[in-house]
Amino acid sequence: METIRTISWMKEKAREKRQDQRIIGLVPTMGALHAGHLALLERARKDCSPVYASIFLNPTQFAPNEDLSRYPRPLETDMEKLSAAKVDGLFLPDAAGIYPPGFSTYVHAEGISEKLEGKLRPGHFRGVATVVLKLFEIVQPHYAYFGRKDAQQVRIIQKMVHDLNLDVQIVVCPTVRETDGLALSSRNSYLEAQERKAATVLYRALQVARRELTAGVRDTLELVRAMHKVLVAEPLARVEYAEIVDADTFEPVVRVGRTCYALLAVRIGNTRLIDNMLIRSDGELASEL
Repeated sequence: METIRTISWMKEKAREKRQDQRIIGLVPTMGALHAGHLALLERARKDCSPVYASIFLNPTQFAPNEDLSRYPRPLETDMEKLSAAKVDGLFLPDAAGIYPPGFSTYVHAEGISEKLEGKLRPGHFRGVATVVLKLFEIVQPHYAYFGRKDAQQVRIIQKMVHDLNLDVQIVVCPTVRETDGLALSSRNSYLEAQERKAATVLYRALQVARRELTAGVRDTLELVRAMHKVLVAEPLARVEYAEIVDADTFEPVVRVGRTCYALLAVRIGNTRLIDNMLIRSDGELASEL
């Protein structure tokens, strides 16, 4: 695996691969890699050659009161995992390269960026969209791979690609879970033993909504109430939101009649976790749980 640390070097590599008519795949990460990231890389290797991963802990998507300073940074372990996954190259830029002195140009997807995660974390999606656009411009991938767990983020990236006529296809892959249903996340490492047990409440709440849908419930207020009942029964959980929204606009819906997401954001102790369930347009099956 080749490690590429400068933007100019990465751009040169990308130009060479495109001139050779190679299909470039990119999996952007912030490091602290887990099986979810590895599943994205496995999918990318089926579609593309070469496959690049990037590791960049993006400071602009963290608010001052968030966990940038304690976010896990196991770079040596990450590099071992990427090498074992047969990644062709690791793009490992530094913050000064991505955000040079005087940097003041950002990407903002109006509307969807102000909802849910965006409302609770002002500026978060501006930072995400900006760094992803920069990675696309530098690596020049034909395909880029993202997990469905970050559903709102993925939708914003899809919208950016569409609105700015970017030459990259976004591939959204299913959420990868532990055997007890907890969605994989780098932040799971923050959880103490009792908190780790409590964290399964997100999956359990989504499962309840799934059973209600299978039973024929389409009223979203009833579905949200069912999820809330599970969440509030867990003493270590503090609910930030539990919503059902249109999968395209992320606007709330009254009744399941088109493709939607059930979305959760819950704090378990001091650790903030998110999860979701994709609901198909007929409402009969909540898939990819």
